Amino acid sequence: MSLGDEQGYGGSGETRTRLPERGGDPYGGARRGGRSSSRSLVTVVGVVVLLIAAIAFANRGDDSASGGDNSSGSKPKAAATAASGTKPVTSKAGGIPTGFSRDQQGAESAAANYSVALGSADMFSKARRHEIINTVYAPAVAARRQSDLDSAYSSESFLSNIGLNKDGSAPNGQTFVSRVVPVGTKVTSMTGDTSTVQVWYTSLFGLSGEASTNPVTESWYTTTYELKWVDNDWKVTDFQQKDGPVPVGRDQKASTADDMTKAVEEYGGFTYAR
Repeated sequence: MSLGDEQGYGGSGETRTRLPERGGDPYGGARRGGRSSSRSLVTVVGVVVLLIAAIAFANRGDDSASGGDNSSGSKPKAAATAASGTKPVTSKAGGIPTGFSRDQQGAESAAANYSVALGSADMFSKARRHEIINTVYAPAVAARRQSDLDSAYSSESFLSNIGLNKDGSAPNGQTFVSRVVPVGTKVTSMTGDTSTVQVWYTSLFGLSGEASTNPVTESWYTTTYELKWVDNDWKVTDFQQKDGPVPVGRDQKASTADDMTKAVEEYGGFTYAR
């Protein structure tokens, strides 16, 4: 499987990034010589996409993901992510919401929450990664997924290319940012104890700090999750990812390293439920 090999949206999947002027902040003041900011950004984005592609390829089972859309078309598309008024789940495992309802709403909420966990900076910590995997994946596939992901996230060349230390931690004086922000969800198939859910999201990734050569950038993806009803909850059994849809970026001035670090530290993430 390759990224974007199904239902392409057209376009390259890249986002416009406003690079700082030399001598300005993000994060040019302490940029090392011999490595341009644009090349650094391309390298980071490329490595991250390749890692996700490798994980997705390793995780893919023999069965292909369902691509059908069972929506009737009679309901306004905006209603697909409208608030239902149903109270969100209150139980958690490893800090991740669990105990979703066995219906379309529960499947979408589970997929959105699992996207946030699987795309978080916690995945670069071995202990937290294992906790996340055992929480979001079905028991039948969790052990194999853990082995695959441990191999991917422990690669010294990968960690070095994105500016992290060998143990996955950020260098002194820098803050590692890896966040997934779901924009919308859609169930494309639901039969018995299985469900296929697409999550469209934006991803923030990079290092904030004066010495960072890999400033925080944004990307857009759609991930299709295969879910199975196991032990009274939805669990991931497989997934596929593709680029986009990607909105047109505005030419906003990039924030300083201090502002970006402060925002990451002060603004927490969300628990998603419908």
